[in-house]
Amino acid sequence: MKPEPTTFRIEALDDAPATGSAGVPPAGLYFGRANPPGEPFRASNASHASAQPEASPYLAPILDEVSPAHLPRPTLVENNRSFSWITDKICGIIEGKTPAWWWACFIVAAFVASWTVMGLIYLVSTGVGVWGHRNPINWAWDIVNFVFWIGIGHAGTLISAILCLLRQKWRTSISRAAEAMTIFAVICAGIFPAFHIGRVWFAWFLFPIPNSNYIWQNFRSPLEWDVFAVSTYGTVSVLFWYVGLIPDLAILRERFFNAGRKFRAKIYGIFAMGWRGSNRHWSNYEMAYLILAGVSTPLVLSVHTIVSFDFAVSLIPGWHTTIFPPYFVAGAIFSGFGMVLMLMLPLRAVFHLEDLITQYHIDCMCKITLATGSIVGYAYMMEFFIAWYGANPYEGFTFINRAFGPYAWAYWIMISCNVITPQLFWFKRVRQNLTLVWVLTIFVNIGMWFERFVIIVTSLARDFLPSSWGYYSPSVVEIFTFFGTFGLFSVLFLLFIRFLPILPIAELKAVTPQADAFAHH
Repeated sequence: MKPEPTTFRIEALDDAPATGSAGVPPAGLYFGRANPPGEPFRASNASHASAQPEASPYLAPILDEVSPAHLPRPTLVENNRSFSWITDKICGIIEGKTPAWWWACFIVAAFVASWTVMGLIYLVSTGVGVWGHRNPINWAWDIVNFVFWIGIGHAGTLISAILCLLRQKWRTSISRAAEAMTIFAVICAGIFPAFHIGRVWFAWFLFPIPNSNYIWQNFRSPLEWDVFAVSTYGTVSVLFWYVGLIPDLAILRERFFNAGRKFRAKIYGIFAMGWRGSNRHWSNYEMAYLILAGVSTPLVLSVHTIVSFDFAVSLIPGWHTTIFPPYFVAGAIFSGFGMVLMLMLPLRAVFHLEDLITQYHIDCMCKITLATGSIVGYAYMMEFFIAWYGANPYEGFTFINRAFGPYAWAYWIMISCNVITPQLFWFKRVRQNLTLVWVLTIFVNIGMWFERFVIIVTSLARDFLPSSWGYYSPSVVEIFTFFGTFGLFSVLFLLFIRFLPILPIAELKAVTPQADAFAHH
């Protein structure tokens, strides 16, 4: 005797009416037919994963034993905000009058950025000797600052690309600002290798293009690899950021046109590239975004890996180690998320974005900062273990010298900020104290700068020959040039938040309950 055929059904969890609220389709229309008002949705379809079998003599005992736990999904947009509220909130930042605090911050940032401009002009007109480079330390703040800024830019691509491929929806509220931060950080990073060569007008020799002297690049040099890695990373980051902006630029185009501000509507319309929001446009957009996410993902790992090769392929004690690639990548993500938190928390407070950047977003970023900080701390311990296990006296001396030598002050600042500080994020009470989180992220970035300083300077200051040992002190020109890059970064970021949507409007709408036909069931 054959068993009775099993039929399947989908039922609503409550007796919600079929007519949906604004922006939410009726429950029964998802499968192409409407149900009577007040009746829960039912559809006979065995192919849907959410279908539940009716009780039968064979399945009833199993169903009685199985009681799946209900795991509530975190709310990514609080207070059940509507689509129109999200659009008005984000576009209102651009459409409104420029606030006084923005002008004050912009003027200060522009003044600080002028330090870099004046420092570079003085360097080109006088020579690289105005920096504190002296034998044996011919790499110093310029390379330290280059690695620091490249690391800052890693969180943007991680949030946008890797978390996109992993379908982590919490990234939507912070992805746009993180992507912009990546581009601005790469711009700041590119200044130092371009000018540290001395004759900056010959920097184009780094690229493999024909020249009259038939000079070809040394492709075995990791410094040449940096040129290709960073330029590719910057190009793909700009494309990724711009593609995500297109639907939001079209929204701004329509809003400015309807408000009678035709000039701004035309400017935004040019960059919106004729976006109309049709099904074909969305299909092409999602495919392009997915392809760029796939291209960007290996760049997240490769760029800082190649930067670490600047040191790992050399024979200098403290550099010649295979742990550098994963160590540098983890440190870059660590510092990048620290910078994202440091920028987004003030924006959240100033523009009252608490419903869009929730405590859940901050928790996730704090936990990633904790995880990557722990990896960095583990790498610090492994460096000492490798030096001991390898039984190389030069390596052993280098790490003892780092911890107890003339640069011990920098080493213990690095340990305090990068190892001890992020451990506070284990505690929920700390993660919910936003002022404390913001202060801790500042210490994270300070510690990551000192990490690069310790790696580069301590190994060069005391290498194989005691007769060539020295002590490095930065010059005033170096100091002002470096701090000026923070002004340049701030100028670019302030222009971004003034003229472009700081949050992705279309992506935020997609994670609201209104975007899900079964959100209320």
